[in-house]
Amino acid sequence: MRAAVLGSPIEHSLSPVLHSAAYKALGLAGEWSYGRYECDEAGLPGFLAGCDRTWAGLSLTMPLKRVALELADEVDTLAVEVGGANTLVFREGRVHAHNTDVAGIMEALREAGTTEVRSATVLGGGATAASAVAALRGLGARTAGAITVLARDPARAAGVEEAARRMGLRIDVRPLSELEKHVDADLVVSTLPAGAADRLAPVVAGGRAPVFDVVYSPWPTELARAVAGGAATDPGGTAAGKTVVGGFPMLLHQAAVQVELMTGVERAPVEAMRAAGEAELRRRAVSP
Repeated sequence: MRAAVLGSPIEHSLSPVLHSAAYKALGLAGEWSYGRYECDEAGLPGFLAGCDRTWAGLSLTMPLKRVALELADEVDTLAVEVGGANTLVFREGRVHAHNTDVAGIMEALREAGTTEVRSATVLGGGATAASAVAALRGLGARTAGAITVLARDPARAAGVEEAARRMGLRIDVRPLSELEKHVDADLVVSTLPAGAADRLAPVVAGGRAPVFDVVYSPWPTELARAVAGGAATDPGGTAAGKTVVGGFPMLLHQAAVQVELMTGVERAPVEAMRAAGEAELRRRAVSP
């Protein structure tokens, strides 16, 4: 059987390492393969049309998560609420869309000891921010105004507001320039791309909140260094001292759910996937 990750750009995706490690641990390496393909929104319909019965599913990165909803035969409730799917599974001639990013965020935070969140500040207003809002809802941030989304241009966070309404949440959307007013929540979540949060690091570090930064490479980010106060960070994304969670645990756990959906196994071999992913990140740190 075949599976792959699609997106643009896709060259540095860690997904092939994680999924291939899972196949090896499950004894499927001789029967299953996982590839990586550059694909934009215009190319996704054609790619799907070319997937025959040898294909089990696809992992999707940007910019494909929203268009995937339009191309699937069936979409799970969470993907509808969030407004994006990062997983397509082929079953009985039909394409099923799922969102595993939410589960990945929740498990990454739980693994780091954050099991309940009453208030949170989310940096960024894109698709990952919508998944973060859903994860925060799952961890308890459900009251009106419990979640504040900060975007450079609040108007561009309309998709996150719409997603929140579908989830039955009332969130506040404010300009990123107001960050200093919102750094003392239970948790700060940065969904900004690599480098975009660097200038915000001193302000976030000045607050009391632990931080979840969705970036996994390069790690640690300037944000992670600032919040951790210079403490060493491990490849898995946590830091000594003030709590900092990186994007690798999120990527790991969302991939584990994808493996379960695509292969039908009850439980993915998370530790084998973690070891392979951390080894690859260490390798890239030495020779990008």
